[in-house]
Amino acid sequence: MSSRLICISIVLAAAICVVMPVLAQSWKPSKNTEFVVGAGSGGGNDRTARVIQKILQERTLIPTPMVVVNKPGAGGVIAQDYLNIHQGDGHYLMITNPALLTNQLTGVGASKYTDITPVAQLFTEYVMLFVKADSAITSGRDVIDRLRKDPGALSIAVSPGPGAGTHIATALVMKAAGIDSRALRVVSYKSAGEALSAVLGGHVDLMPSTPLNVLTQMQAGRIRVVGVTAPERLGGAFAQVPTWREQGIDAVFGNWRGVVGPRGMTGQQLAYWDEVFAKLNATEEWNAEVKHGLWDVTYLNSRESRQFLDHEYEQLKRILTDLGLAN
Repeated sequence: MSSRLICISIVLAAAICVVMPVLAQSWKPSKNTEFVVGAGSGGGNDRTARVIQKILQERTLIPTPMVVVNKPGAGGVIAQDYLNIHQGDGHYLMITNPALLTNQLTGVGASKYTDITPVAQLFTEYVMLFVKADSAITSGRDVIDRLRKDPGALSIAVSPGPGAGTHIATALVMKAAGIDSRALRVVSYKSAGEALSAVLGGHVDLMPSTPLNVLTQMQAGRIRVVGVTAPERLGGAFAQVPTWREQGIDAVFGNWRGVVGPRGMTGQQLAYWDEVFAKLNATEEWNAEVKHGLWDVTYLNSRESRQFLDHEYEQLKRILTDLGLAN
């Protein structure tokens, strides 16, 4: 090969090396991004999505507006089906929790978690069980004593449906206490907001929920928190809330939050959102929310999220089968 051809080859190779990274990062939103929530307004998923929306827009981390779209019903299945109408479109994202996996395990809808594209894992939070402030129940031990005598003695509000993370957390507590979780009187609501209204209205006795859904009502004296599924007490306003372990019940469960997109997203789209969520995770505003919500940060990118979901699916499959909730 002549020296001229060698030089041309080197130049072309260098040009390719420069162009390829640019192409890999060339996708970005060209229209509104929809952030889908599989529940009504007021719940943990909805609030998380709106916090993310606010930070991304105020920090100009994305070039076009992001809108939160609520698609409640069927424990998040309606939202997942809506997401996959937009196959391969990186302008559609959905906030997720364990219901993404448990819906498939419990036979709620035909959607599978492998039908979507993992984008990020954000954090893990623990589940609190509470009653109305004027309830005769004053502790977690009171709950256990009542349900040991009669598993159907107290009604329990769960959202967005049976087999969701908060339901699993409650079932694990009851199993650890020797109570048949299949005999519990569970009432399903489309959102945590609806379930909370039912508790405050005296229509149901108990509700499992995450800290941010509980804080305002607890500080206002409207509810009483009787236990939390954390390995140790949470800080701040919840420092006086005992863990289940403290009350003689060996039950720990974390309720995670993540982000997914429709099936068929491209590598360019995932590379873009990987960069966006990594930047979100580093902002002061997001870290303030983490501290306020008493969350454990468990950030993972899109590739790591796929591995996480596969592992979590097997874990939840064992738990739900053991609890008699698996299909």
